Amino acid sequence: MDPSRKKIVIAMSGGVDSSVAAALLVQQGYEVTGMMLKLWSDDCDEAENACCPPEAINQARQVANLLGIPFYVLDVQKEFKQQVVDRFIEALNLGLTPNPCYLCNQKIRWGVFIDRVLDSGIPYFATGHYAQVEAVEGAYVLRKGLDPKKDQSYVLSGLSQDQLSHTLLPLGKLTKPEVRQLAHQFNLPVAEKHDSQDLCFIGKAGYREFLKRNSPNAFAAGEIRTVSGTVVGSHAGLVNYTIGQRKGLGAGNAEPVYVVEKDTQQNAVIIGTAADLGKDRFEVVNLNWIQPVQGQLDLRCEVKIRYKALPVSCVIHDPSLSTIQVQVEHPLRDITPGQIAVFYAGDTVIGSGMIKSVSSSGGKE
Repeated sequence: MDPSRKKIVIAMSGGVDSSVAAALLVQQGYEVTGMMLKLWSDDCDEAENACCPPEAINQARQVANLLGIPFYVLDVQKEFKQQVVDRFIEALNLGLTPNPCYLCNQKIRWGVFIDRVLDSGIPYFATGHYAQVEAVEGAYVLRKGLDPKKDQSYVLSGLSQDQLSHTLLPLGKLTKPEVRQLAHQFNLPVAEKHDSQDLCFIGKAGYREFLKRNSPNAFAAGEIRTVSGTVVGSHAGLVNYTIGQRKGLGAGNAEPVYVVEKDTQQNAVIIGTAADLGKDRFEVVNLNWIQPVQGQLDLRCEVKIRYKALPVSCVIHDPSLSTIQVQVEHPLRDITPGQIAVFYAGDTVIGSGMIKSVSSSGGKE
């Protein structure tokens, strides 16, 4: 793409990554506009987070002024609450473990935000994500970022061909140390700013306090049972547990026990041994295919079952269906309903979807 005076909007957060991405676009000759999303007001007076903090807005504006580009704040709090926060809470109440960052990218940054950008007549949209978008034979390919420690292709795997066609990711071929170095070379005031680690809308009070305010029913008490049905204790809400968890299940067991299931129908936590935990088959719904999969009955590829997981070999049985069956090569301990399964061929994202249910090929649930 010839960048000469082509208009582009860069999504800015006040952090080092989006700031360096903006600086690189200016350096490459684009006509850049910086925009920051105001996503969430709750707890803004308590803590700096990535959704709305005045300090981050001021830092992003300082970077924009330094680069000589216009800067605006776009208020999408209503859409963010409806599309991300409410769905996050709904999923938790169903006993799922959702990934709100995936939803935010799909529905807000590359949904509401990019639609506003395109409607304004600006054809391109950029972020500071560590991933790569390439045009190949008339279609668009999403690849992993060059830095394996920072690769964010997982949370961008819900994007469509159309969304990718308008997207530039300037940091895709850079490592984090290189980005820090560039920030110093550009004299950016955020060069040493720490990366955000938490969910942006949770706030300083923490995850449990957020849920107590927004979904008190999530803490309904229930039983802790073994896989054979024996009641061995009680819990104070399914939201306090996740598949594979070992902590907080009590002592005195002959061997280590783990959460192997969350029974939402009976509001029960099911515990078992490591042998009970391993599963090698799961269902995936809400599918988004970036690469074509039609006509393939058994698609062999790799899958990541959560953001920080290592990819493992798998077979997708008939990927053309709306609900697919995925078989992994070896049983995994932490396949978790609600999480996103992302499918890869090497460093290329094939597609993704939400894990609906988990089982084992031997038939044992």
